[in-house]
Amino acid sequence: MTEAREKPNIEPFVISRTFDAPRELVFKAFTEVERLKHWWGPKGFKVIASTMDLRPGGEYHYGFQAPDGSAMWGKFVYREVAAPERIVFVNSFSDERGGIRRHPLNPEWPLEMLSTFLFEDAGSGRTKVTISWVPINESNAERKTFDEGRGSMTQGWTGTLEHLEHYLAGLKSHEAKA
Repeated sequence: MTEAREKPNIEPFVISRTFDAPRELVFKAFTEVERLKHWWGPKGFKVIASTMDLRPGGEYHYGFQAPDGSAMWGKFVYREVAAPERIVFVNSFSDERGGIRRHPLNPEWPLEMLSTFLFEDAGSGRTKVTISWVPINESNAERKTFDEGRGSMTQGWTGTLEHLEHYLAGLKSHEAKA
């Protein structure tokens, strides 16, 4: 009789950044479609489609236009929304209709990622955002690809969080002028 072996826990990818903006505003930047359109995505990518049903079981479905003009789609399926402290969802690449698809450039990338976004009050009107990412329902090949992709995840998330930083700074600058 063969015993089923449990997979060892995989170390999540974690990245944090502190923003010079209040927690409620930073949370809204992640949960309001009109705000996401201004900053979401890697450097050089533009949001071309964006719909959101922000509730457990609801989805955020979005499309990007890459610098080469091609389209890339993704979606979140929300598990938990606790304003303004936490958002938990399953993140996947998708097609234009929202069906789950493989990463367009890396077919061994995990099909589903459990994403946890924490929003902490850092004092003086500042907010610390911590993003944790771990594959779920993954194959051994997907685990390996995830572990080997930590450098590119850091690069991608760093660029995305820089977009958010610029977006929030622009809001603050606009408010100062008003």
